[in-house]
Amino acid sequence: MATSYCDFVQNSGRDTVHRHYHDNEYGFPLKTDDELFARLVLEINQAGLSWETILKKKDNFFKAFDNFDIDKVSRYTGKKKEKLMEDAGIIRNRLKIEATIDNAKKIKTIQKEFGSFKNWLDNHHPKSKEEWVKLFKQSFRFTGGEIVNEFLMSTGYLPGAHVESCPIYKRVLKLKPKWNDG
Repeated sequence: MATSYCDFVQNSGRDTVHRHYHDNEYGFPLKTDDELFARLVLEINQAGLSWETILKKKDNFFKAFDNFDIDKVSRYTGKKKEKLMEDAGIIRNRLKIEATIDNAKKIKTIQKEFGSFKNWLDNHHPKSKEEWVKLFKQSFRFTGGEIVNEFLMSTGYLPGAHVESCPIYKRVLKLKPKWNDG
């Protein structure tokens, strides 16, 4: 049987980047579009790398991408892309950087139609993992099955972030919207 993230964190020691993320962010619902966008970008950047690498670079990502302000990121120019490609504090992958900018533009379009990215997600909930993956692949760049699954699990749209025996499980459950009780 595979070890859960909860078990991994419990066994990894007290002061790790995983512990903070697990206890304070993972599975907790996010309220703003910028927070949701940030999580999506971090998940995209994790592809092919360890989550620990992303967590260690998380503050650098927020600084480099203007705190994931969707309006600002959607207006990034070629000059800004080159600056990001030179930033050793983030993942310097041109495809991921371009996907971030394109996805910010797509979220701007979604905001016009649905009022917010969060409303778009809520409007499509509930869906199976497969249905979500199909929707994300139609809507965004660089969003394969694992990225979509982790994004949705880490933001509370899909179950499984915490096992029931985890001390964080009940905290997260109390914060989930009523539509997510199932």
